Amino acid sequence: MFGLGSGVVSLSHDITLLLIGRAIQGFGSSGIFPVASATIGDVFPVEKRGRALGLIGAVFGIAFIVGPFIAGFVLLYFDWNALFLVNLPIAAALIVFASRMLPGKTAAKKPLIDWIGILLMAVVLTSFTLAINNMDVRHLGVSLGALSVLPFLLLVLILTPILVMFEKSRRDAIINTKLFRSTQVRLVGFIAFGLGIFQSSIVFLPKLAVDLFGVRPSKASFMLLPLVAATTVGSPLSGRLLDKLGSKIVVVSGLIIASAALFLFSLVSQNLILFYAAEAGLGFGLAMRASLNYIMLNEVVSQDRASTQGMLIIFIAIGQLTGAALIGSIASGTPGSTAGFGHAFLFMTALSILLVALAFFLKSRKNELS
Repeated sequence: MFGLGSGVVSLSHDITLLLIGRAIQGFGSSGIFPVASATIGDVFPVEKRGRALGLIGAVFGIAFIVGPFIAGFVLLYFDWNALFLVNLPIAAALIVFASRMLPGKTAAKKPLIDWIGILLMAVVLTSFTLAINNMDVRHLGVSLGALSVLPFLLLVLILTPILVMFEKSRRDAIINTKLFRSTQVRLVGFIAFGLGIFQSSIVFLPKLAVDLFGVRPSKASFMLLPLVAATTVGSPLSGRLLDKLGSKIVVVSGLIIASAALFLFSLVSQNLILFYAAEAGLGFGLAMRASLNYIMLNEVVSQDRASTQGMLIIFIAIGQLTGAALIGSIASGTPGSTAGFGHAFLFMTALSILLVALAFFLKSRKNELS
């Protein structure tokens, strides 16, 4: 499905076909990520899952490094939509290898699909997205009553309890509410939400680099390489530490490093070394994401692994949506100045410190293994 969406985008010459292709890609990729992490739980024992999850994070980092160079080469000779043709041979090769190598069996009982739950969740998440992106933090009171915000907020407030109650009554619910009885799962939900906010800040780093150092936007994007390199190195390292020390110490350490990095960004210093150091620190801090996948895999039975990984992605996505809207609003509070970015990163520093305190309530390595 992701390959099909890429093919549609490669043929698009108007916004309608482009959006259709991107939507198909989105449906395809939404199935890839949770199942990939769940497969780690099926193939690897508990004591080896960390390094496998860490390698997935490293592959993401490598892709972020290689992608811009491939794009730059392709754009020298072809139009922009030809970029998506690169996905087709990759998708074809992965289909062949996945069909041969990945574990799979036909279910004895055909699972039921919770279409009503899916629809309700889609409406809630879409309404939340529209409300948060139309909100103006500088004039919050007025903004909350605006027609572009209030109706969507009301939909979220009304439909969320209905969704929860409905899912409690479903045997094959899209959201297994019983999982939230676990303290570990609830803590991971809060931490994943915060992680999504921190990840959304990466989008604003090129703009901050342009404002601080007066570089062109194209060069500012390449100035993110320290962050990507740190994530690429930090992901397999955190995976190894997961297997040796457990998730608690990795999550706590990652959040502490992220707190220090976010504080450095809040200084909005024109010292280039300090800027790169903050990037590297944020990359190492965010590399602890594999720990959250690891915890979720350990907290559920095998048939719930994929749906639980999907819930983790939802928590992170909600954090990304919230973070992008909040950071954008706070940063735009002082037009023409980098002080707004300083305030936004200071807010995230405080949030990260709060998450560090929550992470201390995660299970110890001994309890995790048992």
